[in-house]
Amino acid sequence: MSLFVLTKLMKTMKKTVLSLIMALAVQLAWGQVKTTKLTVYPEFKPSLIQLTDGRTVKQSLTNIFLKNSHLLYLQGSQVMEANMKNVLSVKFDDRLYIKIDTLLVYQVDSVGSDALYCATIIDQDAYHGWLKNNQVITNLSLGEQIQTTTIDLNTDDDFKFPLINIYYYRYNGEFVRCHERNLTRILPKEKRRILKTFEQLPDFSWIKEESLLKLLKGIQQ
Repeated sequence: MSLFVLTKLMKTMKKTVLSLIMALAVQLAWGQVKTTKLTVYPEFKPSLIQLTDGRTVKQSLTNIFLKNSHLLYLQGSQVMEANMKNVLSVKFDDRLYIKIDTLLVYQVDSVGSDALYCATIIDQDAYHGWLKNNQVITNLSLGEQIQTTTIDLNTDDDFKFPLINIYYYRYNGEFVRCHERNLTRILPKEKRRILKTFEQLPDFSWIKEESLLKLLKGIQQ
């Protein structure tokens, strides 16, 4: 291979890799809310905690951990993470959280006797992917292996945590995560057809509350 062809190939590969990285970076950032906080509330606040043994405990300084939607509380000056096996619900002055799986979730809205619930957590995969991919390739050499030199262009804004909402239905008295795979397992055949119809609608999205509430109403009929 001539030096001219090799140089041209290197430049082409460099442009291609850069384009892929920039496209991925835009995709990761698009539409995601970011925060510098690790808790739902700016400050720890009182709550009533319903335990699995039937007791109700009042804690003066509590919060919700955005890492995993678990309960946090202050013990002296130490921030402690509650054992979620012992927690049924947590009631703050503005919102009631109940535990589904291991997450504390709040009710978004109800449709008849059913309801939509939400837990907001840090999207750790997107966060680490964004930091890893937000780099510019400054040198690309070809040999038996491709070697690159990069400059990290992460800014202060990049170190904010992207958030993701995880949704659940309370459907016919059962809690189920809002996802095609999970719903297909519990729905009868005629309701699975309704699910497929909703999924094919151009404005349907598994991360839009309006879509999920319409779907919930649809599978009730």
